Amino acid sequence: MKLNLNKEKIIENTLFVMNLISILITISIFIILFSESIMFFKKTPLLTFLTGTSWTPLFKPQNFGVLPLVLGTFTIVIFSSFISIPIGLLSAIYISEYASRKVRSIVKPIIEILGGIPSIVYGYFALNMITPIIRNIIPNVSIYNALSAAIAVGIMTIPMVMSLSEDAMKAVPKSLRENAYALGLTKFEVVIGVVIPAAFSGIVASFILAISRAIGETMIVALAAGSTPKFTLNPFESIQTMTGFIVQITQGDVVEGSIESQSLYAVAMLLFLITLGMNLFSKYIVDKYREEY
Repeated sequence: MKLNLNKEKIIENTLFVMNLISILITISIFIILFSESIMFFKKTPLLTFLTGTSWTPLFKPQNFGVLPLVLGTFTIVIFSSFISIPIGLLSAIYISEYASRKVRSIVKPIIEILGGIPSIVYGYFALNMITPIIRNIIPNVSIYNALSAAIAVGIMTIPMVMSLSEDAMKAVPKSLRENAYALGLTKFEVVIGVVIPAAFSGIVASFILAISRAIGETMIVALAAGSTPKFTLNPFESIQTMTGFIVQITQGDVVEGSIESQSLYAVAMLLFLITLGMNLFSKYIVDKYREEY
C-alpha cells in the first residue's frame, strides 16, 4: 500500500512539474515580448503604431503604423474562413450524422491528413497551383496575392473545424436524437433543430480555434501572399501579414537592437494578444453555451 502511495505521489508531482513548465514557458515568452516592445514604444508612440496606415520600417522615411499588417492578416482570416468553416462544418455533419461506420472510418482520416501536411507545402501549392488557376480566371491578379494564400490556409484549417465539430456532435446523447425521431422529425430536422444547437458551444469553439490558427499562419502567407504591406482588404493584391513581417525581419538583414529589430517584437506582442483574446473568447463561448447531460 505504501509503495502504491509513493507511485501516486511521484505521478502527481511529475504532472505538476510538467504543468508548471508550460506555464513558465508562456510567462517567459510574454516577458521577452513585453520588454522588447517597451524599448520600441519608447521611440514610437503606441497610438501611432496602432492607428497608422503606413508600414515602412526598412525604408526612409520610416513609418510604423501596423494597420496594413493587421488588415493583411484579417484578409487572410476572412477569406480562409469562407472555405474552412462551411466545408468543415458540413463535413462534420455528414460524418457524424449521415455516414456509415465504414465510410466514416475511411473519410475522416483522409480529411485529417490535410492537417498533418506541413504549411510550407501548402505555401508552394498555393504559389504553383492555386495562383495560376486564379490568374487564368482573372489575368490582372498579382503573382503574390492574398486570395491564393487564403485558399491554402482555408484548406489547411478544414480538418480542425471538421474534427472538433464532429466530436461536439458525437457528444450529443443518442437519446435526444431518438426523442426527436419519436416526435416525427426527419433526419435533417433532427440535425438542424437538435444536434447542432446541443453541440453549439463546441462548434463555435472550432470556428474560433480555426480562425486563431489562420491568424498565426506563417509559411503559407510568407510564400504566397507577398511582402507588400498595404492598407487594403483587396484579396487580389500582394499584401503582408504580421507573421509575414516577422519572417522578413528574422532573415538576418536587420541590426540587432535597432528600431527595425524592435518593431518585430511589437508586432509579435500584438499578434500574441490577438490570439490570446481569441482563445479566451473561445473558452467563454464554451463555458457559456455548454450543454451538460
